[in-house]
Formats: sequence, C-alpha cells, structure tokens
Amino acid sequence: MSKTVLLTAGGSGGHLFPAQALADELIRRGWIVELATDERADKYGSAFPARKIHIIASETLRGRNPVALARTAVRLLLGTVQARKVIRSLKPDVVAGFGGYPTFPPMFAARLTGTPSILHEANGVMGRANRLLAKGVTAIATSLPMDNLPEDFTDKLVETGNPVRDAVLNASEIFYTPPDTHGPFRLLVFGGSQGARFFSDLLPPALEKLAPEVRARLRVVQQCRPEDMDRVQAAYDGLGVQAECAPFFQDMPQRIAQAQLVICRSGASSVSELSVLGRPAILVPLPGALDQDQAANAKVLEKVGGGWPIPQADLFPARMTSELERFMNAPDLLIEAARQARSVARPDAVKRLADLVEKVSNSEGDRP
Repeated sequence: MSKTVLLTAGGSGGHLFPAQALADELIRRGWIVELATDERADKYGSAFPARKIHIIASETLRGRNPVALARTAVRLLLGTVQARKVIRSLKPDVVAGFGGYPTFPPMFAARLTGTPSILHEANGVMGRANRLLAKGVTAIATSLPMDNLPEDFTDKLVETGNPVRDAVLNASEIFYTPPDTHGPFRLLVFGGSQGARFFSDLLPPALEKLAPEVRARLRVVQQCRPEDMDRVQAAYDGLGVQAECAPFFQDMPQRIAQAQLVICRSGASSVSELSVLGRPAILVPLPGALDQDQAANAKVLEKVGGGWPIPQADLFPARMTSELERFMNAPDLLIEAARQARSVARPDAVKRLADLVEKVSNSEGDRP
C-alpha cells in the first residue's frame, strides 16, 4: 500500500517551493501527498502536486500587544483543532513541516496524535516557530550547519540541504553565458516571492545615472508589487531601457538561468536556487529581521565568492549605479562567481530529505 505524507508550509514561495520539491520526489516514489497551508497559498499552491490542499487557520506572532497576542493564540488554537481533525481522518504516516507560524497548528497536532514528524529548517538560523516546535518532532532536517541550538535538538539533526523544485534542476542544465562588454546585459531583479518595493524604488533612479549607451545594453526582468508595476515600467520606458515587469513569474527558474546578474533578497530558497543554477548575485538581506536569517543565508555565497551581500541601508541609487557599471564590464568576475555559486549547490537535497521522510515514517508512532 502507498504511504501518505501531510506536508505543511506557509503560503509564501519560500516555504511552499521546498515542500513542492519534496512532494514531487515522494510522488515519484509512490507516496500520496496532501498539503496543509494558509489562505495565502492561492497564488503558489495552484501548481502544488497534492491530492488535496487543506486551508488551516493560523496567525504570525507580531509584537507584544496583548490584544494581538490573544488573537494569535485563538487563531493558532483554531488551526490546531482543524489540523487534528485532518490528521485523524487522513492518518498520514508522517507529517513534514517547512517553517513559519502557519506550520505550527499541523505540526503541533501531529505531536498531539503521536504522528511521526519532520521539521525542515531552510535558513542558516532556526526561526522562532521552528524553535517552539523542534522539541516535539521526530527529526529536524537542516539546510546548513546549525550552531547554538539546545543540546536536546542535536540528536535529531540531519543536514539534508534545501530542496529545489524540478524546474530548478532542469534549468541547471543551462550553462552560464557571460556578457559581452559591448553586447546586451541580462539583469534579473526580484525581492522574494512577494516582490520588494525597495527594488522598485532603487533601480529606476540607479539606471538613470548610467550613460545612455550603457543603459541601452540592459535587458531587465523585474518582479514588482502590483501597485508598483505601472510606475516602474513607465520609468524604464522613459529611460529607453528594455524591461519586462510583472508581479510574479511562473517560470522564475528559467529567468534566473537566463540572467547574467541577479539582484535579490537572500531568502533560503533564493540562495539555494542561485547555487544550483550557478548564477552571480547582488544579495540584499531583508533588514529588521529578528533572527537575521537572510544575512546568514547570504554568507553562504559570500564565503565562496558566488555573491555580494550589501545591506539595504548601504544600497542607495549611486551605489547601485557603480555596482552595475563594475559588473557590466567584468565578465571574468561574473564567470568565476557563477562557478563558485555552483560549488556550494546541494542538488541532491530533495532525495536526502525524501530518504529521511521514509526513515521517519517507519518509526513507531504512539497514536492515542
């Protein structure tokens, strides 16, 4: 008989994409896959290869306002009740969570029902929700070496890497094509699965400072928030820059593979995909994050020379202009960065994580 897994992930691409990669691999191995997520998954979840998608109530912990804390607690309790019903009905062999507060109800419900479970941590720093859940899970899969974790976590740790989707693995077969110093320069800009207003405000004035003959070389693909898209496209049109702007690109792996330089945040999925695809990038970690997880992720590429992290506070238009001028005239630098980015890739991460799922599914679940 086929085994069943309940995957749980928040509705952002950073959480859903690794879960999707695992789903594809487990289906190839004959598993039945279902997904528990939140209401944000509509944009990304439509392509998720699950037999059924369960929308579970959840809420992210924000601030210390008593009213907000009470609202969060109620939502998480409601979600846990919903998730427990799903687990009792589905009777999965294992539950696998991919971080964020939307995974809290299903993962906690797995603990309540004695269902074997795996928690996957994509970032270089364990997030708050995962720390709360880690004590009650069977195994913790990590993408990177983890330091400063409680001792009772260490015997559960298995370093698998961060799974990337089949589309990324397929696109990794495309060789990096360096720019000609007088030819077109393909620049890709994105701010994570939700887009980033910062890049929409930064790039047009930065490109305006370039010499007209340099601007004419640019072929820009940029992910923008819907409310920013028209003004950004109009700015590029006014500058004579060939640009394609959209709120979301379904073929993002292909877009990354075609780029000669990427400018993006340094979420775990972005860093993993850049390394598997072998593409040089200017990385701008999301500022203000309590755990500074994106800064830790960016260091993975920085250490080997595969990317260049720049704090958002330091990246004003004139700085962006000078960085673009430097890279557009340094194809050898980009070639080496592409090679070094690929050197830290973990293209087998999804197989390693699927192996762990199968191992944990065979563990004894003490279900009440």
